[in-house]
Amino acid sequence: MLITRRLEFDAGHRIPDHQSQCRHLHGHRYAIEITLAGDVIRHDGDPANGMVMDFSQVKALAMRHLVDHWDHAFLVYAGDLPVVNFLASLPAHKTVILDCVPTAENLAQKAFTILAAVYRDTYGNHLRLQRLRLYETPNCWAEAVRE
Repeated sequence: MLITRRLEFDAGHRIPDHQSQCRHLHGHRYAIEITLAGDVIRHDGDPANGMVMDFSQVKALAMRHLVDHWDHAFLVYAGDLPVVNFLASLPAHKTVILDCVPTAENLAQKAFTILAAVYRDTYGNHLRLQRLRLYETPNCWAEAVRE
């Protein structure tokens, strides 16, 4: 069985080597869809009876391990030194320094790696992160899928 929870967050970034508008500092209203695979829990008296995982728990874990860190932050590549130094000059600025350029593709893969460790078979129902879709705009997204 597959279940999906969608969350949204705002973040800034830039693609330093891009030849168009994305080389400039800008932001997006990102949306993330977390698709989990697992067996439906069938235990009378269990609050998750009939579910793969409670959607509120899917949200709580994603918020704690990913969204709260990235929301209203500037996602910057460590090698983009002018921007890293600029952001460091801003008192208490929320900056997330990444080991990769913050494209939709890289952010989706990074988010998948983070959340795959969170959503794993801790409920005895073969729970696992199956797919993560990250929308940079309503019409553009990247998808990381379990192989």
